Formats: sequence, structure tokens, C-alpha cells
Amino acid sequence: MKTNGLLENSVAGLAEAGPGSATPATGFLRPPTGPVLRVWRPNIRSVLAAMTLLAGLIPLRGADNTDAEIQALREQIRLLDQRLDQLQQQQQQLKDQQAAAAAESAADQAAAAKTAANVSITDKGFTLSSGDGANSVKIRGLVQLDSRLFFGDQGASTNAYVLRRARLISEGTFSKLYSFQFVTDFAGTGAPSILDANLGVALDQTLQLKFGKFKSPVGLEWLQSDSWTFFDERSIVTDLVPNRDLGILASGSLLGDTISYAAGVLNGVPDGATSNNTAFDNDKNVVGRIYATPFKSSGIPSLQGLSIGVSADLGREKTTSGRTAGYKTDGQQTFFSYNAAVIADGQSWHVSPQGEYRYGPFGLLGEYVLSTVNVRPGAGAAKAELRNKAWQLAAGYVLTGEDSSFNGVTPRTIFNPTAGTWGAFEIVGRYANLKIDDAAFPRFASASSNADEATSLGLGLNWYLSKVVAVKFDFYQTRFGFAPGAPAVPTAVLLRQHEKALITRFQVSF
Repeated sequence: MKTNGLLENSVAGLAEAGPGSATPATGFLRPPTGPVLRVWRPNIRSVLAAMTLLAGLIPLRGADNTDAEIQALREQIRLLDQRLDQLQQQQQQLKDQQAAAAAESAADQAAAAKTAANVSITDKGFTLSSGDGANSVKIRGLVQLDSRLFFGDQGASTNAYVLRRARLISEGTFSKLYSFQFVTDFAGTGAPSILDANLGVALDQTLQLKFGKFKSPVGLEWLQSDSWTFFDERSIVTDLVPNRDLGILASGSLLGDTISYAAGVLNGVPDGATSNNTAFDNDKNVVGRIYATPFKSSGIPSLQGLSIGVSADLGREKTTSGRTAGYKTDGQQTFFSYNAAVIADGQSWHVSPQGEYRYGPFGLLGEYVLSTVNVRPGAGAAKAELRNKAWQLAAGYVLTGEDSSFNGVTPRTIFNPTAGTWGAFEIVGRYANLKIDDAAFPRFASASSNADEATSLGLGLNWYLSKVVAVKFDFYQTRFGFAPGAPAVPTAVLLRQHEKALITRFQVSF
């Protein structure tokens, strides 16, 4: 040990002093003033000096005794060194435990922050989300009250207030990967209906899967939210596209979000119909859509809002459930329906070229739909393939300068007379046409009680009091055409004159 020299000098001094003599006080060893285990760490020299002083108090009895005492001192020094190492290890362990406890506490706090619930209420609904944003549940709603007034209709139509929609919408995301949507409508005459109920899996931006009940991706205007269409009622073109259906759908965006696509396998529903949560035959429909905004990243503002695309589906339909229940005007009155005995039996398909253009406050939307169905006038009768077609062109201009978009208008200010602000105003116009295949008459539909063509002109003013509250004033005029051989005076009173309707909608959407 490094202390041997000092020890030998101390022992030599004891020998010179002789047996029974006392060692002079060294003055360099002071005991700790506080508890030994608190922090005091005696240095080796102090320990040796203390031992030497102690040894001086013990009478020497000879060389053998002196050697024994030296060995005892060395053993005591070794034990003190060992004890010192133990105290240092214990102190380090204590520090490690404190550091581990602090790290665990920090991890617990971070975990608590991730799982802590955040609550927000905005014009987009009520949202409950986790601290890290990975999980959320959103509750939204839509209420639409319509006033319908018909002019010069000889009593064929009923002027009325109509609760058009009253929906409770719940949506959620879990682990940023899974999502769900559940939409219930309470505005029907019967029990509440389930419009949408589906599960989504977002693998990445290019591939997202959806399982359940959702909108069939055929019609362009049909895919737009009920809250943000130009007019309070979609055009007669939507009569020819399938509405909501059950199935599996894959969708995503490609090439920097300039191309979007959708493809899936669905149960299949007829024109203008929504699935009743079951299938009415064993056949399934395949559906696909591709939609491109080629100039989105071009840096040319006048071209960035141009989008074009095409959608289609193909399947087989059977029974009376496989053909449409009827086609309706903008005023929601039926102007065409098949004879009650007519059944669908065979291939059906749709194709729809479509597009839109948005540039600042100006918006333009157009689409064409061809709907093909095979029908029989009755069981066992010869069937025929009917091709019905429709098209529309609709436009809007926001007078107050806000941007027009597929997701509606967001006013810069809300309606507040006290502050002198009035929200946003938009004027809209639409021209649409729907033509029934002439081969439908008279085998499949009565020429005297049905029109074979409807042409609609619509003009409107939309007032957005806020992002949540809107009032729409729309006037429609629909002219009817008739198949060859139809009587001069139709048996259906509705068809004896043009339909003229003023529909005012009061809307709350969040």
C-alpha cells in the first residue's frame, strides 16, 4: 500500500521513544464534526496518523509485540478502506436510484401528457382528442329546414315546410391509422335511418381502405357534402347515379396529390337508391373513379383549380329492387317511374365524365351520366336494355370575394348588424337535362302518366351568415317532354304544366 512508508516512520519513532513513552500530538487529525455517514470521507493519511497516535498510547513489549501491532494497524487500515469503498458504492447506488426515479417520473408525465384528453368546440363540431393527437372523436350535426312553394301547379303539389335533414354525425380516429364514420338521419317519416357506417384504415396517403356503408363514388355532385352544394337540391343528374352502398373501397392520392382514385366492390343499388343494409341478389358491382387536378402545382393561378375525371361501375341487377323507384324533379316530385311489374334482370352499368373549375370567387361544375339497365316488363317476358342519360352545368360566384370551393364558402366575417358585418353572398345558376330511353314506352312505363324528358333551369342566392349558418333562396323551373304517342293531356296533373318552385332553406351545419 502507498501508506507503508508513513507507517514505518511512525513505528520507528515509537521504537526510539522506548517502551511506555507517549507519542507527541501530531495536530493534523480531526474527527468529523457531523455524523460519519453523512459525507465525511477520512483520507488515508489522517487515518494513519490517528492509528499512530493510538499506537503511541500502548506500551511496547518487544519486537514481536510491535510487529503484531503493525499488522493489526494494517488490517484496520484495510478494513477502513473496504468500508470506505462500501460507503462510496452505497452513495452511487443512491444517486442511480434517484436518477432512475426521476427518469421514470418524467416518462410517466410524458405518457400522461399523451393520453390527457383535449376538448374543443369549433365551427367544425365537438372534438375530444388525446394529447398526442393520435386518437380523437368528433361529433357534428346537420339540420336543414325547407320552405317549398309551387306556382301555377293546379294543386298538384303541396306547399309545405319540410325537415329535409336532421343528422347526427360521429367520426373518429385511433392510433392515426384507423377511423370510423357513423351518420344517422332523424328527418325521415319512419324510424331514424343509418346513412353511413364504415371503418377506415389509412395505410398511407396513396392507399386508404374503407369497409361498410358509404357513398358510391360515381356522381361528382353526389360526392359533395349536402351542406355545400351550389343549390339546396342536387340536380336531376343525381337521379341516375347509385347513392349509398355496402362494400369495400380503396382510395388514395398520387403524384403530389394531383391525382386521386377510388376502386371497390359493392353490393350494387339501382339509380338514386341507397342500400337497406342487405343485398337483394348474389351479384356484386365493381366501381372505379379517377380524378386529376393536373395544374395544382403549376404555379399558374388561373389553371390550378381545374379538375377533370371519369367514374364508372359495372354489375348485374335483379328483381324489382334492381331498378329505380323513380326519377324526381328539383322540387322532389316524381316525373317518371316504371310500371309496378317491371323487374331488372341483367347487366347494368354507369359511366360519368366530370369536372370542375375554381378560380377565386368563381366556381363551375359539370358532369354527364349514362345509366344502362336491363329490364323485363314482367317475369318470363322478353327483356330490353334501356339507356337513360343526363347532364348538368352549374356555376357560382361569391359576391363578397371569398373563394369558391368544393367544400363550401368560408365567410371572412359573420353576420353581425351591430358590427356592420353581413357574412358572404353567392349567386348560383344551373342548367340540367335528363332523357329517358324512348324504348321504355309503352312496355315498361306509361306514356300518359310519365315524362320522358325533364329540362331544369335554376337560379339562386346563398347567404352564408357564418361557416355554420346559411340561408339559400332557389327558384327552379322544369319543363317536361313526352314520348311519341303520348296523349296531349297527361293523366298526371304534375306534368300538365312546367314545375315552378321556390325553395328556401335554413341550414345549421357544424
